[in-house]
Amino acid sequence: MTTTAHPTTDPTRVSAPVAFVDVVKRFPGMTALDGVSLELAPGEFVALLGPSGCGKTTALRVLAGLEIADEGHILIDEVDVVSTPPNKRDIGMVFQSYSLFPHLTVIENVEFGLRMRRVPAEDRRRRAAEALDLVGLDRHAQRYAHQLSGGQQQRVALARALVTRPRVLLLDEPLSALDAKVRVQLREQIREIQTELGITTLFVTHDQEEALAVADRVAVMRAGRIEQIGSPEDLYSSPANDFVADFVGLSNRIPGTVSGGQVAAAGQRLPLLDESAADGEVLALVRPEDVELVPPSTSGALPGVIVTSSFLGPLRRSRVRLSDGVEIVVQHEVAVNPRPGESVHVRFAGRPVAVARA
Repeated sequence: MTTTAHPTTDPTRVSAPVAFVDVVKRFPGMTALDGVSLELAPGEFVALLGPSGCGKTTALRVLAGLEIADEGHILIDEVDVVSTPPNKRDIGMVFQSYSLFPHLTVIENVEFGLRMRRVPAEDRRRRAAEALDLVGLDRHAQRYAHQLSGGQQQRVALARALVTRPRVLLLDEPLSALDAKVRVQLREQIREIQTELGITTLFVTHDQEEALAVADRVAVMRAGRIEQIGSPEDLYSSPANDFVADFVGLSNRIPGTVSGGQVAAAGQRLPLLDESAADGEVLALVRPEDVELVPPSTSGALPGVIVTSSFLGPLRRSRVRLSDGVEIVVQHEVAVNPRPGESVHVRFAGRPVAVARA
């Protein structure tokens, strides 16, 4: 999609900074948000990433006003909106389910929020047409939801969220119901539109690939708390703890021993990301791309046997069982195609690793 200027971008409406300040949300028998603090700069795209039940959707709903925080503050443009009703928060929201009205046409669905705001009919229709053009569906304006694919329906939902020109956009796992190819296409389009409009965006997902691909920063959540927030590159290369290392990307968990600021694992000594880690038994978390298939004569090579090898398009991942029974995954070029049962040798690249207590 070629980026062009759209009237939907209203120069009089500036994207707002957003802040969670020590936010707590309790439900019977559980604390969904346990003192969450998070800041989004104007125009920033932040993803909340974590397993089911970690609190990421609750955080989104508290920001939207669909849930009320028990403690703490929610600031939009430095104004506390905890007591502000949802329709007064100037927020657009796209849900996992498309939630389109089946009896309305595409353009009538997009117009709906403007109709509720009593925008005059002519202006309403013009703005809805602009929003549909922004998401590439202007030629589908008179169709009904059942006449659209899942990806098209989700783009209608996006246009409906944007047509009111909100200062903050919330995306609650909007791609999870789509097939893989459409997910990739739509996430790229969402990011392109968000960049063009400069709208502050909070995106909830359990899919680490989605989060790393589109967000300026990613906040990894567990049990109602933010474990780490940073750029996708920082989270992947410098995880704050074993949970982040294990959740963001793939990691081999190799038994080892920490001593002297290094970890001894599978007969090799590797540097630590956290050099202050206490001595003792651990699991070294080694990325598959940090393990190499090498000739037997290579210094430090470990003998093993191929268990499985999977073709993944631009790369291949092979599972190797070492002589001590430990299995590790190696990521390598497609041209190398080992067969199950084949003898191979592997070596760690020697990059710093995170560790988890055994």
